[in-house]
Amino acid sequence: MGLGPLMSDVHTVVLAAGKGTRLLSATAKVLHRVAGVPMIEHVLGTAASLHPRSTTVVVGHQAEKVKALLAGRAGLTFVLQEPQLGTGHALLSAEAALRGAAGMMVLLSGDVPLLSVGTLKSFVDRHRSSGAAATVMTAVVDDPRGYGRIVRSANEIAQIVEERDASTAEKEIREINSGIYAFALDGLFDALRSIAAINAQREYYLPDLVAIYRQRGRGVETMRVANLDEIRGINSRAELADVSRIMRQQKNAELMASGVTIEDPLTTYIDGSVEIAADSVIHPGVSIEGRTTIGAGCEIHSGVRIIDSRIGDRVTIFNHTVMTDATIESDAQIGPFAHLRPEARIGEHAQVGNFVELKNTVLGAGSKSRHLTYLGDAVIGQNVNVGAGTITCNYDGQRKHRTTIEDGAFIGSDTQLVAPVTVGKRAYVGSGTTVREDVPAGALAVSAGRQRNIEGWAEKKVKRQKEKLKRTKTKGKK
Repeated sequence: MGLGPLMSDVHTVVLAAGKGTRLLSATAKVLHRVAGVPMIEHVLGTAASLHPRSTTVVVGHQAEKVKALLAGRAGLTFVLQEPQLGTGHALLSAEAALRGAAGMMVLLSGDVPLLSVGTLKSFVDRHRSSGAAATVMTAVVDDPRGYGRIVRSANEIAQIVEERDASTAEKEIREINSGIYAFALDGLFDALRSIAAINAQREYYLPDLVAIYRQRGRGVETMRVANLDEIRGINSRAELADVSRIMRQQKNAELMASGVTIEDPLTTYIDGSVEIAADSVIHPGVSIEGRTTIGAGCEIHSGVRIIDSRIGDRVTIFNHTVMTDATIESDAQIGPFAHLRPEARIGEHAQVGNFVELKNTVLGAGSKSRHLTYLGDAVIGQNVNVGAGTITCNYDGQRKHRTTIEDGAFIGSDTQLVAPVTVGKRAYVGSGTTVREDVPAGALAVSAGRQRNIEGWAEKKVKRQKEKLKRTKTKGKK
């Protein structure tokens, strides 16, 4: 590919003003997620591969929400299209943002997220090498309904006719307009002002620019794409699901080609930003999302959901574990049915078992919490055993407090640790203890008194209940 980071004559414009009426949604179309990511993020990521001198996003419906979503992306210029009067009007809205710019402009649609970097770069190279005023990306499809048709004369593009305005013969044409263009900036906006809204929709159609350029003797070229998925637009919930499926399967194929085992790709949802090293095994029904990284030789069992987490090598995550923004060091074991909330950090060879929840907690290397436990706002050292039913009582109704359990400590089952509190090295906490004060290193903490058995208590309780019931019935008769 000829395009590199020093090629500064390319500008990109992304159309993102539409409402997406057929989605029947209160959310703007480009904010809907495709494979876990708002579709416009996919488009902008592809556009960034061109290293453009500028990127302009044309917004309209829910403009502030679109801008808020993209606030973290540097180098974007937003322009408002109001009202939305068609694609020609949308591009004309970007004139001020591109005033004084030279070179070429690539126009992308915010609802076409499958366009590949390779295809886009080939398209730019084609436009540059042809010297044309405009280049249109096209495709030949079996069913062209809904698309603008490419009308040719002597094998050269003569015009683009929209479906609503096409004649019966033109509707038979199978070459369609993708809505992706490259333009020479010289004279572009003057030509856009020549477009008239003489069509069924009373809108300013950008495709009309092709005929205008031909009439003025300016060159117009096309480039056909072979993979029709790359130009698929999203206009319905069904298309949203289809495109998400395609994107996820592409990701799964890439991972499997790199040495990851995915037992059932059809039921495995992995976001494009996820990284997984070789020899890891992903069982069916797993979702891995966001900026998650997974090391080599891991095994992720069915029903697991992982979001924005960092996982080392040879980690095993058992069924139905959920984690968000967690860090797991190598050789640890998690689950089943564990819940790791933000800022949970699990050390090497540590074990987190069933129905254990951690939040903002460090569990040191070799430590274990295997059953029915809540550990919040805690720092737990190495080789600590946390018994079943343990709770760190971290919230006093106003503030969160820290629990510290030092290396080698043993926490008995059904323990409550009322923070702030520290259990020293190699200390023991007896079962059923409520720890309200620090436990010195090597000490045993107990809070329950000696067991006392009351003989005949159950029989007396039954007798009291019968007497109470009898009094209630007598009282009701009066």
